[in-house]
Parts: sequence; structure tokens; C-alpha cells
Amino acid sequence: MRLIVLYGSRACEHDVSIITAVQAMDNADPSKYTVIPVYIDMAGRWWTGDALRRMDFYTHFDERRVTECQLVPKEGGGALLIKKKTGLFGGNAVLWDVECALMCFHGMNGEDGTVQGLLELYGVPYTSAGVLGSATGMDKIAMKLIYKGCGLPVLDMTWFERCDWQKDREAVLDRVEREIGYPAFVKPANLGSSIGITKARDCQSLADAIDTAASFDRRILVEHGVDHPDEVNCAAVGYGKNVTVSVCEMPVSWQEFLTFDEKYLRGGKGGTKGGVKGGVKSAMPAKGMPVKGGGGKNGMASLSRQIPAPIPDEMTNEIRSMTEQIFRVMDLKGVVRVDYIIDKAENKVYVNEVNTIPGSLAFYLFEPVGISYRELIDRMVDAAIEAHEEREASSFSFQSAILTKATGGAKR
Repeated sequence: MRLIVLYGSRACEHDVSIITAVQAMDNADPSKYTVIPVYIDMAGRWWTGDALRRMDFYTHFDERRVTECQLVPKEGGGALLIKKKTGLFGGNAVLWDVECALMCFHGMNGEDGTVQGLLELYGVPYTSAGVLGSATGMDKIAMKLIYKGCGLPVLDMTWFERCDWQKDREAVLDRVEREIGYPAFVKPANLGSSIGITKARDCQSLADAIDTAASFDRRILVEHGVDHPDEVNCAAVGYGKNVTVSVCEMPVSWQEFLTFDEKYLRGGKGGTKGGVKGGVKSAMPAKGMPVKGGGGKNGMASLSRQIPAPIPDEMTNEIRSMTEQIFRVMDLKGVVRVDYIIDKAENKVYVNEVNTIPGSLAFYLFEPVGISYRELIDRMVDAAIEAHEEREASSFSFQSAILTKATGGAKR
């Protein structure tokens, strides 16, 4: 099977996406897949070439070692058009059928449903959530409103737009203090990896936090902050009713929230020379023991974490059940990770957010249940093909006489 790996794009999490993609390419089964990297740079240009499989290539990007490409429609599906140096239509262009796309985007213009919509239009199977799940999974405001509508536990929240803040700062501050109080977390609605998120404990820090969030997004979410919380994450893989839920994990250093640096730049001297050739391996410890990662080059896998999470079995079962419910309600697909916050004072679990394409594809959460990274990719591809076949079984045409009636009386 020809498997294109899509990643990068115009997003604040661009570099994290590269890490996830290189990991995935190194772990895809070469006996099953012809892996083709398709990297979208920050300018929106599409590139392919073997050089893209090395992590160190991106720090010294050389256009001479890669080739521009683009996805084009083709009867029965989509194709990758490789633009040769002689020109796009110079006779030497190559057209490759695309049998499946492995999605490794993080953030806007990739994880948010934009590329998923393009693939739907061209009839290409892909491994991430569909347009609906991807879009609502990216927008924290829409996501939280869906959770509330489903009766899932979420922290008190309010939201507003950047124009509201620019028009009347005092009115927004008064509203947040009245509805949420302190401490409060201020978040851009459409970013991940903790970018732009700030905890506010008074009016001045709240104003500064809103300024920060407003520099990243036009929609801003403010949530009630829990003092001394724990975070627990749980993943799921599959499609429809065929869902496998992972074990739970607890990031060791998580106190109020993990910064971008804590997630991806811890122990930056670690990792493997020249990238992550051979994939990322992790030994699963006994319950309650932390996993030490291999440095920033290993993405989310580099984070110190406790697997399984040291929480009561009853709470573990509650979180795993909610993870499956969220997977089904949002019509998700492939691998997702749901993040939860535990208020230790109340011994209560709150749903924080869903990551429709989690860092490192959350492979480390499935290894303890016997699913290797290689098998995880197989399951994602299987889910993509199944969802595509189910979609193609639906009718996309409807015979009507509208155009005939509209043009029948017109004179030439």
C-alpha cells in the first residue's frame, strides 16, 4: 500500500508535527507500506523526498534535496503529483495514486479539519478524525459546549472574542471575575501544546493572560482553575463501535499545566543522533513508576510520566469509560488522546480536552496493553479504509429536474 504521511503546515505546532511524522514513518511496517513523506512547510508549499525522513534535515532545509508536490483529484480517488524541475506540465511529472494518508499534523491548518476536508473531496482514506470531529476537537469552546451538552463533567467556563477585549477591556475583566473568579486559566480556543495558556490569580495577571491569548487567536476561553490538580490522560484507537481504550497515564511534572518546553524540550540532549531512526522504544515500568523519556527529539514520548496512572481503579474505569463515550459522541477515528483534570480536594474528574492527533500518536499508552507502535499504525490504516468504504457506500447524487426547469424556458 502506498501510504503518504502528511505533516507540518502553517501552525504553531509545526515542529512537533515533524517529530510525530518521523517517528511514524520509522515505525510503519515496510513489508506492508511504501511510505512517502509529504511535508507542508510554513509557507504552505508541499514537498516530498527521502531526505524528509531524517530529523536533522529540517534544521538545514535544502530545497535541492526535495521535490515539490501537490494532491490532485483523480477518478476513483486522489493522486500525488510530483513536480519535476523541468516544470509542472513538462512531461516528466509523476502521478502516484494515494491509497491512504497517515495524518501527523498538530494544530491549525492540518489537525483542525481543513486537510481532512480536502481528502474527503478527493476521496482519499485518511487516519485522523473526520471533518466534524477534527474541527470541534480543535476549538476548545465548541468542544467544551459539546461535553456539557452530553452531561460530561467540565470546569466552569466563559468565552469571548478578541474584538470584545479590544472594545471594552474592563467589561470583559468584570465578566470573567464575576462568572469564573480566581484562579483562572486563559486559553486561545484553537491552539494546542499549551501555547498561549496562562494561569491568572488577580486582575492584572488576568489582563496580561488575555493579551497573550488574544495574540494567538480571535476566540478566547477562560476556565476556573483548580489548585494543585493532577492530570490524567487516556487514549483510544479504532472507528465506530470498534474502539480499544488504552491505560491511563499521569505526567510526573504536571502541577498546573505543562508548558510547551516541558512537553517537548525536556532533556534536549537526549534522543538518537540524526533523528529517531529505528523508532522510539520505551520500557513499561511497574505500576506507579515513572517513565524516563529520551529527550526533546522524542516528542511527547520524552515526557516523564507514570503508566499506569497512580489513581484508584474506580477512577481509572470512569476515565476509560468517558474516553470511549467521547470517541463515539464526536465521531472520532484513528488514535485520539483525551486529557482529564483531577481536583484532588473534591476527588472529582473533569474532562479537559481531546487531541484528535496526539503527539507521538500516543503509542506509549498502547504498549502496556500489547499494541506495538507498528500495530497501532496498522489499526489506524484499517480504520481509515473502513471509514472510507462506509462513506463511499452512501449516495452522493440525487436526480432532480431543477436545472432542466431553470434552463428549459431560456432563449438562446
